[in-house]
Amino acid sequence: MADTTNSELLQVRLVTPDSILVDATASAVELPAREGYLEALYGAAPLLAELGAGEVRLHGGTAGEQTFFVAWGFVEVLPERVTILAETALHPNEIDVNAAQAELKHGQEMWDKAGDDAEKYDSADAVIRVAEEKISSAQGKH
Repeated sequence: MADTTNSELLQVRLVTPDSILVDATASAVELPAREGYLEALYGAAPLLAELGAGEVRLHGGTAGEQTFFVAWGFVEVLPERVTILAETALHPNEIDVNAAQAELKHGQEMWDKAGDDAEKYDSADAVIRVAEEKISSAQGKH
């Protein structure tokens, strides 16, 4: 990562319906967009994307090195600011791995019962994806 001065830091906010988890500066933000991971740096082109399930990683600035599990929502990237609006956001140490494994099992059962219904497969896939990402995040496998 490039060395940055204070004027080259992004203002980053991570917000859930219940709280503001982060309001700090960072030199880079990695996050899971619906179609894959992206990284925002100072001066980035504006972007509005749907948030997927995975880890947000903050680097540098007043945020230091932080990681959060997030699932679903939106991210707005502007040249000097990143705003992440997440339905769910947790520190990896807040994740209940046993509950996530139960969610994974439930998602796999939904998948097995989906039959020919594409919507049921999509729902099952979303449950499985969130559970797998929670487990990976809690175990530090990202």
